Amino acid sequence: MRRSKFLFIAILAVLSFWFHPVCAAPSVSAALDRQNVAVGEEVVLSLNFDEVNPGAPPNMPALPNLTYNGVSQSSSVTIVNGAMQSKLTYNYAFTATQPGDVVIPAFKISAGGRDFTTQPIKLSIGKAAVNPENAVTNIAWVKLIIPKNEVYVGEAFPVEMQLYFQNAQELQMPQIKGDGFSFGQNAKPQQTRTQIGGKIFNLIIFKTSASAAKVGNFEFGPVDCSLTLLIPDPNPRRRDPFDPFSMFGGDRMQPRPTTLHSDVRPMRVLALPSENVPETFNGAVGSFNMNVSAGPKDVAVGDPVTVKVSIQGNGAIDALRLPEQPQWRDFKTYPPSAKTELADPLGLSGTKSFEQVIIPQNHEIRALPPLQFSFFDPNLKSYRTLSGPAFPLNVRATPSAVAPPTASNTVAATANNSAADDIVHIKAQLAQVGPTGAPLILRPWFWGLQALPLVAWLGLLVNRKRSEALANNPKLRRKREVATRVRQGREELRQFARGQQSDDFFGVLFRLLQEILGERLDLPAAAITEAVLDESRAQQRLTPEIIQSSRELFQICDQARYAPLKSSQELASIIPKLESMATQAQNLKN
Repeated sequence: MRRSKFLFIAILAVLSFWFHPVCAAPSVSAALDRQNVAVGEEVVLSLNFDEVNPGAPPNMPALPNLTYNGVSQSSSVTIVNGAMQSKLTYNYAFTATQPGDVVIPAFKISAGGRDFTTQPIKLSIGKAAVNPENAVTNIAWVKLIIPKNEVYVGEAFPVEMQLYFQNAQELQMPQIKGDGFSFGQNAKPQQTRTQIGGKIFNLIIFKTSASAAKVGNFEFGPVDCSLTLLIPDPNPRRRDPFDPFSMFGGDRMQPRPTTLHSDVRPMRVLALPSENVPETFNGAVGSFNMNVSAGPKDVAVGDPVTVKVSIQGNGAIDALRLPEQPQWRDFKTYPPSAKTELADPLGLSGTKSFEQVIIPQNHEIRALPPLQFSFFDPNLKSYRTLSGPAFPLNVRATPSAVAPPTASNTVAATANNSAADDIVHIKAQLAQVGPTGAPLILRPWFWGLQALPLVAWLGLLVNRKRSEALANNPKLRRKREVATRVRQGREELRQFARGQQSDDFFGVLFRLLQEILGERLDLPAAAITEAVLDESRAQQRLTPEIIQSSRELFQICDQARYAPLKSSQELASIIPKLESMATQAQNLKN
């Protein structure tokens, strides 16, 4: 007994020594269970205390448009990779009473001898989706939430679809209608519960992103959602011994297939201003900032210099491209490589990093001109241009060839004296004289060697003229870039098809469609949707076969967003359709 007690104390001491030094740093944070609610719904504000205990729930100030319902407490202790983490959470429940935007202020909390400050949180309260007094009859509905009703062409914005129900089964992914808009990737649905009119409802939140493709007034929505509702049977029959609801006196549930429809939201899409458009604007819309670095700075003519660019902000991050730099005329530039790091599941914020190799063409260059990136800021309703610093460069001339050393007089005299001292014996018989070869000037290979420098110079001249023609012809340059992206994209499609990666496959397929049609129609790739095929511009520049093939591929991409995963054979069968359409488009004359 005494030995067991000693062993237990030893193990406890080892565990306390092992876990105590690696506890996480204390922190305090605030979060809402959701940021869009309707009048009459309950919303929960959580104050999370990691590795610190305030001793009592912090006082909650009075908040406009919200009624305070009370606070609950929860705590947990976890051990991950030898690190012990303790968490204490206070959950404050509120009921929304009036529509409007509410800013929950920052909390200043003292705990554990330290002061902590949380971040303010914005809560949007909309009109009541149902009358709380009639919530019993309204057992299921779907809501469409967008941040604003006026956007610019190419501006990306979040879309939220909220599905409320009490009892249901066979739920299907909501489908949203939006002619004139293109939709981005979907976030993982979030499921929670809320109280309305004294009744508990299940709530599933679906999130995606959208961007406007053309100017005009449109209807955004509705959202259609198919499901099977389970409602009490109004005419219950005799009790069924195999029905648990009937055995315990509950109501029999009757399935009812239903399709729910949300309201339609009017949307006004504005054109980007045509005045004061920066030279380096290439279609980016959002709010961004930029960091630029370059090196090495001591090089010779023809040596590479690597420029690293990091663009952070809000907008369609994955669609960002580095613009051409008119001030880099004295440098030969190569296409940049890119890497995207998204900060949210919708791809509307994050960082995109570029690395571009440039080569100085002459030794008179003293600095790399500032890199510029322009975009349209929809919040300021104006264009903005970000400019990096000018980097000083020390460009050395390429070393020229050194002439071979000439023989000095001393060496020649030594050679002559050495030859004079040699004894040359008299030959008794003359040696047989062989035939002498033709002079070099009459030999073809000699003239071939003389022509090599001329051929090399002509090749460099033709290459330079071709590069200058390509630099002055943006349409031809874009056509070649699109051809390269299509070749690379076909390889990615084959890899995703073999791996049955359906989401990645259709994402690449949709991007390639935008690139091919955008180049043919002379439009930004982000502006290409199925609706563009109905416009007169497409009817004039594309053949009916190309329009039909493109429409079929767009429909396949739309169906794939809600269809189950496809097999490798099904995915691979789509690639020849894209290749055929791309070939027809490339062979089409401008």
